[in-house]
Amino acid sequence: MSNSRTPLHHFLGPRYWLLWLGLGLMRLFSLLPTALAMRLGRGLGWVMYRVLPKRRYVAERNIELIYPKLESQLREQMVKDIFASLGMSVIETTWSWWASDRRVQNMGRVEGLEHLERALAKGKGVILLTGHFTTLELTGRMLCLGGPDIFAMYRRHRNPLFQEIMRRGRERSAPQIVKQDVREMVRVLKRGKAVWYAPDQAFRGKMSTVADFFGIACSTNTATSRMTRMTGAAVVPFLSQRLPGTDGYLVKLLPALENFPSDDTQADTQRINDLIESWIRRVPDQYLWVHRRFKPEHEGMESLYKVNPHKNRR
Repeated sequence: MSNSRTPLHHFLGPRYWLLWLGLGLMRLFSLLPTALAMRLGRGLGWVMYRVLPKRRYVAERNIELIYPKLESQLREQMVKDIFASLGMSVIETTWSWWASDRRVQNMGRVEGLEHLERALAKGKGVILLTGHFTTLELTGRMLCLGGPDIFAMYRRHRNPLFQEIMRRGRERSAPQIVKQDVREMVRVLKRGKAVWYAPDQAFRGKMSTVADFFGIACSTNTATSRMTRMTGAAVVPFLSQRLPGTDGYLVKLLPALENFPSDDTQADTQRINDLIESWIRRVPDQYLWVHRRFKPEHEGMESLYKVNPHKNRR
C-alpha cells in the first residue's frame, strides 16, 4: 500500500482538459442543496439511460434474467429506475469526496456499530462485507466517520487523473488497498484492523467458484472464505441504502457471521451470494446492474450477454 500522491500538475496536458471540466462540474455539484442535487442526479440518470446503450443493455438483460416473469413494461421502468439511481450516485460521490464531515454525518444514520466493535475486540481483524450498491461511495464515508479506523479495497481506474482524484477523495474516509494486493489485505487483517470488501462482482481465476445468484449459476469470488480461514478475521456484513423521500441514508451493520468459514469454500461463497441477494431484493434499483454479473465459469462458455439489440440503435 502506497500513500504517495501524484502531483496534479502532471495532468495539465490537453488530453486531460475534458476530464478536468467534468471534475470541475462534479465539484460544483457537491455545493448544491441536497434536494436540488438529487433532482439533478435523476436528470443525469435519464441522460445516461439515453446515451449509454451498452450499459443499458446489460441492465436490461440482468433484469430480464432475474425477473423472467415480470411484464416488459415493469422491467423497462425498473431499468429506468436503475439509471436514475446511477445518476444520483454521481452526486453522492461528489459529497463523499468533497463535502464536509458535518454535512455527510447529517445525511443519514449508521446502526449496529456495536457489532463491528465487538468483532474488532477479538483482535483478529474484520472483513466488512457488502455489495456494489450505487450508494457505496457516500455510505462508505458515513461508516468510516462513525466507526473505528477502516481500510477499503479499491480497483485502479484506467485514467490516471481520475484515479488520482478518486484516491484522494476516498482517502478522506479510509486508507486504500489496491484490490489485487491480497498480501496487504492479509497484513491489515492480521494487525486487527477492519477492511471494507465487496466480493459480489463476476470473477474468474484460482480464487473463484460457481455459485447461484438469483438462481443463476455464475463465476463468483471465494476470497472472503479464504481470507477468513487464513487470518481468523470475523465477517461483519453491512448493507446501505438510499431511503425514500428526504429520509437520507441508512448504513446497517449486522452481527458477525457465525460458523464462518466452514470447511466448504463453495458453501461459504453461496452463503454470501444469498445474503447479498436478499439485500438487493429490498432495493433492486440501487444495485449496480450495469455490470455483467452473470459471467460463466470459463471464457469459452456461452455468454448470457451475447446478443446486444441496441448495438446499431441511434
